Amino acid sequence: MNAQDIQARFAPQGLDHPAERLGPWRFLRTLIRNPLETWPRALFEERSMRLDFAGRPLLFVMDPAAVDDVLVGKADIFPKAPIVQRAIGAAVGTKSIFTAEGADWRWQRRASSPPFRHGTILGFVPAFAEAAEATARDLAGKGQGTVDIAEAMMKTTFDVIVETMLSGRGGFDIERFGTEITRYFDTIGWVAAYAVLGLPQWVPYPGRKGARAGNGFLRKEMARVVAERRAHPGEVPDLLDFMIAAKDPETGRAMTDAELADNLLTFVVAGHETTALALTWAIWLTANAPEVERKVLDEVASVAGDGPIEASHVEALVYCKQVIQEAMRLYPPAPLIPRISTEATTLGEDQIFANMPVYVPVYAIHRHKRLWDEPEAFAPERFRPDLARALHRGAYLPFGAGPRICIGAAFAQIEAVVIFATLMRAVRFTPIPDHRPMPTTRLTLRPEGGMPMTVARR
Repeated sequence: MNAQDIQARFAPQGLDHPAERLGPWRFLRTLIRNPLETWPRALFEERSMRLDFAGRPLLFVMDPAAVDDVLVGKADIFPKAPIVQRAIGAAVGTKSIFTAEGADWRWQRRASSPPFRHGTILGFVPAFAEAAEATARDLAGKGQGTVDIAEAMMKTTFDVIVETMLSGRGGFDIERFGTEITRYFDTIGWVAAYAVLGLPQWVPYPGRKGARAGNGFLRKEMARVVAERRAHPGEVPDLLDFMIAAKDPETGRAMTDAELADNLLTFVVAGHETTALALTWAIWLTANAPEVERKVLDEVASVAGDGPIEASHVEALVYCKQVIQEAMRLYPPAPLIPRISTEATTLGEDQIFANMPVYVPVYAIHRHKRLWDEPEAFAPERFRPDLARALHRGAYLPFGAGPRICIGAAFAQIEAVVIFATLMRAVRFTPIPDHRPMPTTRLTLRPEGGMPMTVARR
């Protein structure tokens, strides 16, 4: 790709990463506010970087070959770091597919896989398109009003996950569900700070009581849905039915109701949050890049005309997919992959000790000066099929990599393309002048303060 073409693109204002390591108290204050702002500039320039926290060594790995070792080649000796259990286990349980390890994880992965097969996902395209069309009608009805696109995308993808994974059943209070998820995520900075300091989990922090109460509500809702489904199975099996029926082929055991509820919460939260964020950033980036917007509209018109996006259109929406991929490069929904070594080993030239945390900073890798031309620029052409095939798999990680790659990766990509194409054709999105959304880490990478934009019918 011509470097001049990249330079001509929109380059969103980024975070001001420190040139030097922050002092202890400034580090903790910044970690609580936004962990991403503690990352030094060297993460975006070096192949690896060793830091010490509370007297313990920690290695950040940015070299694609070493990243590949951590997530693929040596994945068995790099399980998820304890901070994952501390930060996420409280939200989705310690035995869900996201937090489990070893044989417990493997059989849950197999049990949950049927709805994520390619043919099954294509069967969901009408549901993706219908949810997007409903959102488009709602947005177009706002006139020239200002709308929080992040909030609108959260609702859209929540509707999708309930329709596709739960056959439209569940009776969730969507507004409260979103509120409680956000309330819990807003405390993650404190959780991370306490983990760094080695404080016990019972030590209070601002928002802890409300977050725990909200999490209790979410898990109670999941338990209710599981109980109702056990009493009234669906005529056509969906994700929950598959999980209820699944048995470990080695032991014959099935998931308990508590495990079912934890896994269901994992899929509902992760299944809509990450896709909603990818769409939010993609819409905002495209609205700031008129040439990209024109190409998107031309492709959608050529492929689908005025009709709904169908399964047969997905493969032809090549440029729309590139926009989503580039949005997830600049703003990966999961910006950090924490691992810990179970034994001594090496990663490139770095010596790794047993029980040493090894972090894969996805956000930094995706903007790394050694890996990308003009890394801050928004250029969907980077993911033109011939160029994308040349990418090292350790250089682009929106869904992770290796055996623990996100089980819903293909689902999320197809869903995002269908919703994006549908919305862009129906609605004109205009950025608010002088509004520069900053990425903030709350487990996922959200725009601080939401994403207000002006919307109007095309």
